[in-house]
Amino acid sequence: MPLPIPPIRTIRDFYAFEQHVKTCRAQRGLAMVAQWYEIPVFYFSNPASVIGHGDLVYTPRSTQELDFELEIAAIIGTEVSDLRADDSAMDCVAGFTIYNDWSARDLQRNEMAVGLGPSKGKDFANSFGPHMIPLEELRDCYDQGRLKLEMSASINGKVVSRGNAASMYWTWPQLLAHASRDTRLMPGDVIGSGTVGSGCILELTPAVTGGWLKPNDVVQLEIERIGVLENRIASRLP
Repeated sequence: MPLPIPPIRTIRDFYAFEQHVKTCRAQRGLAMVAQWYEIPVFYFSNPASVIGHGDLVYTPRSTQELDFELEIAAIIGTEVSDLRADDSAMDCVAGFTIYNDWSARDLQRNEMAVGLGPSKGKDFANSFGPHMIPLEELRDCYDQGRLKLEMSASINGKVVSRGNAASMYWTWPQLLAHASRDTRLMPGDVIGSGTVGSGCILELTPAVTGGWLKPNDVVQLEIERIGVLENRIASRLP
């Protein structure tokens, strides 16, 4: 049975899909770095900017390159630390939801050129919803540390992206073990998967999707067995 999303305490967003990482790096003329295959990396996002299904996404004033990101996210239900990277790690997961990690690509590009970030390119909006599906209801989709669930993204009713959560390079137990090492995971902490392959305009390219997102565009993210997360883009007042 779908459950309300609990208050979100922290957001750790990983980079777990090889196709997404490889494609985006190749567009910048970069090869994969060896370290990506050695540890599952993440960044912290802003829990104060969490919004839900049907809420407006206010465009940062200084961006011309607003993007969506199609992700699946685990929500922690039990306090844990120093988990093992095996299926026992999943016992701390309350359930899964859809995550849209909104991105201002031009802001992000400038920030990360300095060697730190992302920060303002990311922290203006994090959408979760429309609800949380308990892990127990998805156990039949769980195999070798991954969830076999179809994922898609639409802009103004047109499907622009399709993928599957099972294509993650890193497994959920590996993400949970890394996130909990030398610290505690607490109820309400979010573990994001990172963008599924083809799951953003940056990867697909604006030429294919019809440009970057603009005011009044409606973005729908759908994940099999979880639902549809919808948000409309709005202009921020001067």
